[in-house]
Parts: sequence; C-alpha cells; structure tokens
Amino acid sequence: MLHIPPALKHRGFALLWVGLIISIVGSQMQQWALFWHISQLSKDPIAVSIVGGVRFLAVLVFSLIGGLVADRYNRRLIMLITQSTSMLVALLLGLLTFSGDIKLWHIYALTAVQAAAMAFDLPARQSLVPNLVPRRDLPSAFSLQSIAFNTGSIVGPAMSGVVIGYLGQQYVYFINTATFLAVILALLLLGPVPQSQAAVQRGLRAAWRDIRDGVLFIRHQPLILSTMILDFIATFFASANTLLPYFAQNIIHVGEVAYGWLASAPSIGAVLVGLIVSQYHNIRRQGSLLLGSVVVFGLATILFGVSRIYAVIFFALAVTGAADSVSTIIRNTIRQMNTPDSLRGRMTSVNQIFFMGGPQLGEVEAGAVAQLFSVPSAIISGGIGTILGVWLIVSLWPMLRTYNGEEATAQTAPAY
Repeated sequence: MLHIPPALKHRGFALLWVGLIISIVGSQMQQWALFWHISQLSKDPIAVSIVGGVRFLAVLVFSLIGGLVADRYNRRLIMLITQSTSMLVALLLGLLTFSGDIKLWHIYALTAVQAAAMAFDLPARQSLVPNLVPRRDLPSAFSLQSIAFNTGSIVGPAMSGVVIGYLGQQYVYFINTATFLAVILALLLLGPVPQSQAAVQRGLRAAWRDIRDGVLFIRHQPLILSTMILDFIATFFASANTLLPYFAQNIIHVGEVAYGWLASAPSIGAVLVGLIVSQYHNIRRQGSLLLGSVVVFGLATILFGVSRIYAVIFFALAVTGAADSVSTIIRNTIRQMNTPDSLRGRMTSVNQIFFMGGPQLGEVEAGAVAQLFSVPSAIISGGIGTILGVWLIVSLWPMLRTYNGEEATAQTAPAY
C-alpha cells in the first residue's frame, strides 16, 4: 500500500516539487520537439547531435562558476533568474518558428543560452533540496525529484508528438513558455530558505580558490568520484535517444505520435520505480544496487538497438528508464549525504560536468557512429560500452560495490 512520501510532508519541498512537475512537462515537450524539428531541417543524424556538443560547451564553461554561485548566494533567487531565462528562450523559439524564419543556427544559439542558464540552475536546485527536508528524508526527496522529471518526460514527449502533428511545431515552444510560470510561482511562494553559505571573499583569486576547494573535495572522496565517472561512462555510451527521430522514421517507419510515445517510454519505467523508492527512508546495499542498475541499463539499450518490433522497443526503452531512475536516486543520495552544505553547490557543479557532459558528448559520438555506420549500430555499441564501463569502475573502486549507505558521512567541510 502506498503512503504519502516523507519528503512531501515538508511544505517547501512540496511546493517546489509540484512546480517542477509542470515545468518539466513543458521542457520535455520542447526537448523532443527540438530533436524532431532538427530532423525536419536536416536529414543528417549529426545535425541533431550538434545540440549535445553545444550544451556540453556551455556546461563546461559555466558549470564550476554556477556551483560557486550556488554556495555563495541565495539558491532560490538563482533559480528564479535561470528559470526566467529558460522561459525567454522558449518564447523566442516559438516566435522564430511561427514567423517561418528559424534556421539551425538559431536553434543551436538558443540551446547554448538555455544550457548556460541550466549550468547555474542545477547546482542551486540540487543544493536547495537538503535545505528543505531533513537528512533522513533525502532518499525520498530525490526519488520524488526523479518522479517529477520522469512524469514530465512521459507527458511531455507524448504531448509533443500530438501538438506537432495537429497544431504545429511552434505551439510546443509556446506551451513550454507558459509552464515555466509554475516553478517561478512555487519559488515565490517558498519564501526565504536558510542555507549555509560559503564566506564571500572578493576577487578572482578568492573565487578560483573556492572552486579549487570544491574540486579537491571530490578528489578526496573516492565514493563520490567513482559515481561521477560511472555516470559519465554510462551516459556517454548509451546516449542514442537523440537518434530516436531517425530510428522512428527510417528504421521502424512510424510518425510523430508513435515517436512521442517511444520518447515517453523510459520515463514510464522510471516513474514506476520512483514511486516504489519514494516510500523508503533508507535504501540498503546502495553500491551493488547502483552497479546492477547500470548493467541493466546497458542490456536494455542493446535490446532497443536490435529490435524492430514497436512493443519490444517500447519495453526496452521503459527498462532503460527504470534502471536509470534507480541509478540516479542512489547517486544523488550518496553525493548529497557525503557532502557538507557549504560545498554542495560546487560538488553539484563538478558532477554536472560529468552527468551532463556524458550524454551531450555521447550524443555527438552516437551521431558520428550513426553517420558512419547506422543508427542501430550506434545504439547497440553504446549498450556494450556501458556494461564494459561498469566493469572498469568496479576494478578501479571496489569499495563502491560494498557500499551499504550507512557508512560515516561528511558533516563539515574539510580543510586542504
């Protein structure tokens, strides 16, 4: 029997969670519509993969700065600015598409602006969660965040196919513009949120020293570092979902609506798993569960690549989402519980380079393999690479396999 998840009993987190669900629906509509839009503007698979390269460059340039800002300044205010910026990007995409003047370079440029905003948004958002719920409810909170993301990822892609097919591409962007108002309103209703802020010292030298402290902290935390590298490897090799428009049109020959449901499939699996995990205060055997979920992710990706039956492809994608949800919840719990509050923004910003850099660079890699060989080859080789990556991580950091979740965690920032 399902109960109200512990994290939802805290008003601040509940407000943010509801706002995020609505906003993520719009963002996921836009993301998958964007891939479809590019596939209509260019028949080369590498064109959609360039989006990943653009996003990665933005994350690489701004991520560490975003983490420092999240530790130094008001995280709620940062999110208000970043969410407003993303809303403006969606509006511009809609207006350019409506006018008929949109070009590929417009999409790439606006994607870069939004990715830069998200480089500041994610460290602030992830670091804000431990300020809204007590320590023991963090697994519940992160599972609910996963549910919010994946619920949006079910409804958003499915709606994008319907909206594109019956109304037009530009209306996806306009709807996304409106959904950002939900999270902005939630942040306004949230009110002041206490947080431990790093002491602000002026000058570039002080800023560089603070960023360096965040990097050094992770270097001295093998548990956190190993999960980051595992995340990078898995998402780099198995980031072929951006090829889904080409797979849908050229391999299994389906249209916009069927494509939208395939894009939703990973999130259907993820929500089902997230609902189960959200019921628990604590998760045991976290290390082995994390590694096993990534192996399942790789196997399901291979099944996706070799299949030509719609139902089997849908099932394989749903399993990838379920496995990725387990992995994401455990990774976030490990990192946040082993990082002091004054360093959480910087830790998240370094992690952002790994977990966003992996899929964004992976999109480029998948597009290149698809261009040279075929779309199925890119997907299948990615699943194999993911499984080999798990073996590599276990070889380098065997302690991850035996981590249970009850070991001593960091309470204060270490001195270097």
